Amino acid sequence: MDITEGVRFDTLSLPEGIMQALQKKGYEVSTPVQAGCIPPMMAWQDVVAKAPTGTGKTFAFGIPIIAHIDPSLEEVQAAILAPTRELALQITSEMRDIALFTPGIRMVCLYGGQPIGKQIEALKKRPQIVVATPGRLGDHMKRRTVRLDKVQTAVLDEADRMLDMGFVQEVTHILDKMPRRRNLGLFSATISREVMDIAWVYQRDAAEITVRAEEENKPDILQYRLEVAMDEKVDAMDKLLRSQELERVMVFCNTKGSVERAAYLLRLRGVDAQCIHGDIPQAKREQVMRTFRQGKLRVLVATDVAARGIDVDDVDAVFNYDVPDENEYYVHRIGRTGRAKRHGVAYTFVSDYPSRVRLDNISKNTRNTIAKVRLEEDGTVTPVP
Repeated sequence: MDITEGVRFDTLSLPEGIMQALQKKGYEVSTPVQAGCIPPMMAWQDVVAKAPTGTGKTFAFGIPIIAHIDPSLEEVQAAILAPTRELALQITSEMRDIALFTPGIRMVCLYGGQPIGKQIEALKKRPQIVVATPGRLGDHMKRRTVRLDKVQTAVLDEADRMLDMGFVQEVTHILDKMPRRRNLGLFSATISREVMDIAWVYQRDAAEITVRAEEENKPDILQYRLEVAMDEKVDAMDKLLRSQELERVMVFCNTKGSVERAAYLLRLRGVDAQCIHGDIPQAKREQVMRTFRQGKLRVLVATDVAARGIDVDDVDAVFNYDVPDENEYYVHRIGRTGRAKRHGVAYTFVSDYPSRVRLDNISKNTRNTIAKVRLEEDGTVTPVP
């Protein structure tokens, strides 16, 4: 079923506590993916949802989960799996927002890179909701510090990415430990062969929801390509930041070394910039991301994997310092801007022939129009014929 429009939340017969939480956020009308997924999940039906990034998938499964939780029980009633610690943390934050006015709901986030002892202590408080990466949840199951035999709802968020990262065995092992599961939600930007296999084995009569990235659902993003020499990229970013008065920006690089270098060179030019990548300690990464979400950091430089799960609605622009290696990465990167009906802009720097060819392929295969522009001395961009 293709869904193109949202519905008013007050037509969905949601509990009063959830309606209060939505009102506090200023949300009156759902996104299309929420309109498609909330009713079947409220009715305990399995769901397969294909929707672009930035369309509100967490609330699509989070609202039914919070509505179904019995706060008087001390067993885990819902398990949400995410491919990365950053996304797991982001989901947990949004779930807490939904549960703000629903007393007695406890949740825990389990991921690698954090001392397991701290998580064991949190599990002793008997959470009803577990958000986790598959590897760390598997560790806790081996230690018998968590039980999933009373789980009623399971969700795989970014299912395609999770299975593509090699978590198939962990995911199936976890799902096999949920004999009382009543529904399973698969949420994904693409429906890969692995996602279809999981659906075939673990779902029955699933509601299939598709939200297409077009018309009003497609982010309003101007996409530009600039021919810039490798050693002039940071100067070009600095010039654009100043001339366009960009307040909150994400910069994407393909390697950890490029991330470190770009952030350092921006700071040398007086730009408030910090970076995250896989080798930075988790506590530091969380602190940088928190600062960025709160609007206290102007520029965040990141690798693709480290940036997953940073869900910020008002990023003014995205800079592709390097042309991404995969088409999907380009779509995810530019999807950070132009959210929530805002205008966005994405600049991609091209410095050699291979990156030129790669960007041409990305433009063709993702059907994105990436306009060729030239950066003028005053920081404005003008079309290249």
